[in-house]
Amino acid sequence: MKLEVRGDATDLELTGISLSSRCVLPGDLFVGVPGLLAHGASYTAAARDAGAVAVLTDEAGALLAADCGLPVLVTPDVRAVLGAAAAWVHHSELNPATLFAVTGTNGKTSVVYLLFAILTQLGVTAGLTSTAERRIGAVSVTSSLTTPEATELHALLARMREADVGGIVVEVSAQALSRHRVDGLVFDVAGFSNLSHDHLDDYTTMETYFQAKMDLFQPERARRGVVTVDTEWGRRVAAEATIPVTTLANRSFGPVPPGDAAPVVADWHMSVLDSGARYTEFLLEGPDGRRLRTRVPLLGWYMAANAALAIVLLVEAGYDLAAIDDVLTRDGGITAYVPGRAELISGERGPLVYIDYGHSPDAFLNTLAAIRASTTGRIIMVFGADGDRDKTKRSAMGAIAAQGADAVVITDFHPRFEDPALIRATLMAAAKIAAPAGELYEVPDPATAFRRALSLAGVGDVVLYAGPGHEDYQEVAGVKIPYSAREDARAALQEAGWL
Repeated sequence: MKLEVRGDATDLELTGISLSSRCVLPGDLFVGVPGLLAHGASYTAAARDAGAVAVLTDEAGALLAADCGLPVLVTPDVRAVLGAAAAWVHHSELNPATLFAVTGTNGKTSVVYLLFAILTQLGVTAGLTSTAERRIGAVSVTSSLTTPEATELHALLARMREADVGGIVVEVSAQALSRHRVDGLVFDVAGFSNLSHDHLDDYTTMETYFQAKMDLFQPERARRGVVTVDTEWGRRVAAEATIPVTTLANRSFGPVPPGDAAPVVADWHMSVLDSGARYTEFLLEGPDGRRLRTRVPLLGWYMAANAALAIVLLVEAGYDLAAIDDVLTRDGGITAYVPGRAELISGERGPLVYIDYGHSPDAFLNTLAAIRASTTGRIIMVFGADGDRDKTKRSAMGAIAAQGADAVVITDFHPRFEDPALIRATLMAAAKIAAPAGELYEVPDPATAFRRALSLAGVGDVVLYAGPGHEDYQEVAGVKIPYSAREDARAALQEAGWL
């Protein structure tokens, strides 16, 4: 880590590191990086007044911080050194916990929570950081990014070390790898779930997106990997990784893995044995005749696949499969709660209502197929599309929804600075082309849209509200308006007399 020091840094002692002047504590190193609206170093005076003792920034930031009276550490690319700096400040190399990483387009959060649950069932104090929350044992805080900035991540790991956490699970996005958020860490085991159409606003092509994910499976990032090889992307990860890799293939209700024309050769295989609206039972088979049969309290073969990946990650980290089998048998399966991921929020009466975070074509396809396999009733789907995000996936989302559901209600979902009417129009047009005679509704307000969907459902039917998942706001023109799909859906069920 090469830094040019401007000013007197003699006897400089750092006790923390922060990217935000609002979060600076006495003794912190304040980091100023270029932002969309302003350079972070513009806030150096506020950081100094809050107790910062030095500044880390680039040449442009150094000019802004020149008169702050603090020593300034200058580097051409601040983010490229940020992870190493945060690791040094927080002594991350001293953390004795087993460190897991999970990446992929869909399923990352679910795998993280399933790993956390099994670790807890094994008696291990566990920690996690995911799209939904940061958690240390039973204590949690809401997340703002899928993977925190390096400063926050290393501080979180230090706090986990103080709490004697034995296993830490980190959800690692492609953006986290590209933007240096996990720099300064070497994971004990990294897992790959899948790759499908998403985030092409950031990566322009699937190949570029794939290469961003591949960065996790290098020696400077992880010691071992577990890769799901159901598709060509997964097989490429396994073939191109430069660390030792164990492979996993999944079968749904037959001998052919999803998305393939022939069985896949792998070290481990998962087969679904039974599935219902509230559970999926599966068999995991591995080398040397090792077997485990259990269930996960979640809908769909893909949730069994997520659970299988979590178990193999544990085995590769040194946990005994027989010990895992014992605790899962004792507890009647994996006792996981995964917020907003095919989360069943309805009661014993009326239609089944699932709230799901899925907002990609592949997520829609898998969730609708799983619901169709578990119900004889109608499926009514509510969804929208992100504004200021990957526009290329919207038509596929509209088409898949119209083909997979019996009725579709299109609404607004984080329009941000885009015109929400134009987003809805794209989704509606694609839905009409895919299902010309389909039952389609356009209802801009999410709360009203869900109630319209619920009014179309009866006993034995299913309402799938896709997109918001665990989130508790809707972002419109830069303003985060409080809105929880889970709480609103429960209120609507009560209004309808179903709860």
